[in-house]
Amino acid sequence: MLLQGKKAAIFNVANKRSIAWAIAQAFAREGAELVLGYQNERLGEKVRALIPELPKEPVLVELDVATDEAAARAAEQVRQQVGELDVMVHSLAYAPSEALEQPFLETSREAFRTALEVSTYSLILLTRAFRPLIKPGGSILALTYYASQKVVPNYNVMAVAKAGLEVSVRYLAWELGEAGIRVNAISAGPLNTLAARGIAGFTGMLQHHREKAPLRRNIEHHEVGDAAVFLASSLSSGITGEVIYVDAGYHIMGV
Repeated sequence: MLLQGKKAAIFNVANKRSIAWAIAQAFAREGAELVLGYQNERLGEKVRALIPELPKEPVLVELDVATDEAAARAAEQVRQQVGELDVMVHSLAYAPSEALEQPFLETSREAFRTALEVSTYSLILLTRAFRPLIKPGGSILALTYYASQKVVPNYNVMAVAKAGLEVSVRYLAWELGEAGIRVNAISAGPLNTLAARGIAGFTGMLQHHREKAPLRRNIEHHEVGDAAVFLASSLSSGITGEVIYVDAGYHIMGV
């Protein structure tokens, strides 16, 4: 029960295959009280259908990071219903489908802006909105991917967004460190999620990862959830500004 007595907000859960849901399950297993975010009412219905799998009913919060006002409303709802937070998880990413299907050179200004706003700036937005609720000793987590460091064909503008996200983690870690708040990221190997299925050649990516990773396998959702528990708990009290790889060791390989 590593998170017993802690309160954690996870933004956003999309469905049962999302990494955010795996983290929610791991947090609940370890005793955390949960706040689960969802983007809109359609996705909210999917999240409500998952609630019976949790030992305790979470607080549900609608949050579309497209506007500052929505983030402020979500923070106020959490303040009223939950009070302070110990953990906040940022599991948000989006790029228009054409930006993942066309050559990177053809990325439009609008697609670039959208990907960076939703996938990168949203971490800053949520941290600013929820900072007054996060207790000293608290933990903020973001989800990233290895394409921020090396070329992964077809990941395109999302790779730029993830690179920006990792830089944001470091700057936020520096600025919030004085308050005793840690900020880290988990770089998960490829998983069969709703977002991943939008990447051309994803099945081949899974196979390549399985063949080249030192553990000779793909990771599983629960392994990311377990790493998130570690980073949310006091066991990682001396770690901030880091990217922790949960990818069966794939990132260490040169060939």
